[in-house]
Parts: sequence; C-alpha cells; structure tokens
Amino acid sequence: RLVTFPVEQAVATVPGIIEVRSFSRFGLSVVTIVFKDEVDIYKARQLVSERLNEAMNQIPDGVGIPELAPVTTGLGEIYQYTIHAKPGYEQKYDAMALRTIQDWIVRRQLLGVKGVAEVSSFGGKLKQYTIAVNSQKLQSFNLSINDIFQALENNNQNTGGAYIEKGPTVLFIRSEGLIGNKEDIENIAVKSTSDGIPVLLKDVATLNIGYATRYGAMTYNDEGEVAGAIVMMLKGANSNDVIKNVKERISLIEKTLPEGVVIEPFLDRTKMVNNA
Repeated sequence: RLVTFPVEQAVATVPGIIEVRSFSRFGLSVVTIVFKDEVDIYKARQLVSERLNEAMNQIPDGVGIPELAPVTTGLGEIYQYTIHAKPGYEQKYDAMALRTIQDWIVRRQLLGVKGVAEVSSFGGKLKQYTIAVNSQKLQSFNLSINDIFQALENNNQNTGGAYIEKGPTVLFIRSEGLIGNKEDIENIAVKSTSDGIPVLLKDVATLNIGYATRYGAMTYNDEGEVAGAIVMMLKGANSNDVIKNVKERISLIEKTLPEGVVIEPFLDRTKMVNNA
C-alpha cells in the first residue's frame, strides 16, 4: 500500500510497456516492468527513473526509497564466492567481521571491474551502532526520542567556513564533525540543563554494536556462518571475459585481506560455457 502501489501507478503510463507485475513481502517490494523488445534498455531505465522521482513524493518518510535494479539479466549471476576464516582464525573473525570485510574491502574493489554490473552481498551480520534509550532517564531530563534523533543528525556532519587572508597565502576554514567511533556518539550533547550542564547521549542511553534485522544466513560446509556475494554481469557482456577480469581483480584483493581471511569461489560459469 505504501510502496508498491505508488510505484505501479507512477510507471503505468511509461511508453513501450507490455505489463507491470509486482510482489510485496515483509521489508521488500519488487516491481517488474516488461517492455517491448525494441525498446532500448537505457532509455527504458531513464523513463522509469523519472517516474520513480514522482513516486517518492507519495511514499512516507522512512518507509523506503525505490531504486532501479542493476543493468543485468536473470542469467547475470556468473560468479559466486564465500569469505571465511582459515583454520585457526575462526575465533578472530565472526559473522559480522566477515560481512564488514566483504562490504568495505572486497565489494568496493570488484565494482570497478569491466563488465560487472553489481556485486550483491549476503550472509554475515550487517554492522550497526545501536542506541538503547533509557525512557526513565529521558523523562527525568524532559527529553523526547525526537531530541535524540535531532542531536545525532546535527552532530554528524562536516561544514565549511570562509577563509583567512594571511599575507600572500589564504587559509581555508573547515570544521570536521563526522562521527568516527563509539565514544564520539556517546559524547554527543543532547541538551543543556538550566544550570548550563550538558546532557550527553551516554547519560540517557546505552550504546552497543549491533546488526541489522536478518532475513537469512549463509553457512559454509557445516562449519558455521560466512559472508559472500554474487557478481552480476552487465547485460550484453561476454561472461568468459568478465569472469577473467573478476579473477584477476580477486587475486589483487587477496593481498589486501586481513591475515587469516580467504576468498573461495563456489560457482564459476567458465566451465559451463566451455562445455556448452
């Protein structure tokens, strides 16, 4: 009602459409738009993207932002791999650490490979900083949950100033205010009391390291949880060439991985293509 229907209504009048179909699940809305064969894929994506901007105005804040799927097809899943700890390092890298390595080290380097449309991560635990608010302490300081949200938003941004002329040189001014660690969040001032004493976030809440809501898990050879990904090929690309490029990049990525972490492929389309 809040996502799927507005998107369907917004794209209904895009020229060249054969049909629009969709399904909605808990936390997920997928709308598939089928175009006539002669419609250029990039033109179709441009037209749909314009209509999605209209749909976003009808979707309530915080519910979700619709976005286009990568430029790939149902046969684009050409390479799949897992990231797991070597024997002896299992206690050092848990499911959250492996997912963090996948998202911040491996995926970011694979996205620049020629012919790769998307690298879809799955498995592990998606790291988050969670704030457990103590409602009694919040009430004692006459604060609301909105005050917490506002304080977090206002205290996590950089800003630029003017400049100072000093002889033949110019000194540019900037203020760095992005949150860098757990302690930075705890020391955010929510408000000041009548006596001028600041009320910090740690005075009314407890900060922990948590993870996003999970809808599944990925396991490896009955040895516990791991992280992994599917490399999606760009529509129209040559799968053999793309896999070759991916393997070359992975050999470079392996040199940047922390000690005790290994990338192991479990699906490689090269063999199937060669046999076919």
